[in-house]
Amino acid sequence: MTTQDLTRFRRMCGQFRWLAVFMVCSVGAILALIHLVAPTVLTARGDTRIDPAIWLEQAVWATPTLFYLFAVWAIGSAMGQLARGRLIQPILGRALRHVGIALGLGGLLSVFGVTNISRLLGGHGSFAYFDVAGMTLGMIGGALFLLGRVVDQADRIQSELDEMI
Repeated sequence: MTTQDLTRFRRMCGQFRWLAVFMVCSVGAILALIHLVAPTVLTARGDTRIDPAIWLEQAVWATPTLFYLFAVWAIGSAMGQLARGRLIQPILGRALRHVGIALGLGGLLSVFGVTNISRLLGGHGSFAYFDVAGMTLGMIGGALFLLGRVVDQADRIQSELDEMI
């Protein structure tokens, strides 16, 4: 990779980092406004249209999004480190593990957790919600976590081989 290509790659990583920060901050702010700020303000004003049970169920349905936002944040963090010139291999393993765990937990929560928690809170729900997107993200998350472990193992083996030479 030439110096010019490396500079362009680092610049694009920096831009992607800021895109991830923008996405996490904007979506997080919208979620906080919808699920925390607006119901709190309406309740403080004495608005009786806010039913705490419905608000709580909507907050439960929004929880997988927090895991997905953490996955985006982890990717943005990795891109920021690459933009600053850090080595790819150590960053890649850690990023894959973090993104994998976040996507896996978000997918599991989306498919099994949300419906069961809603059912326990008195709402309607079943034992599993047939959410193909959640199932897919959960499987991709598991695969990314395993790939992150493989990358870490390859990094350790490469270090041992480098010490031999």
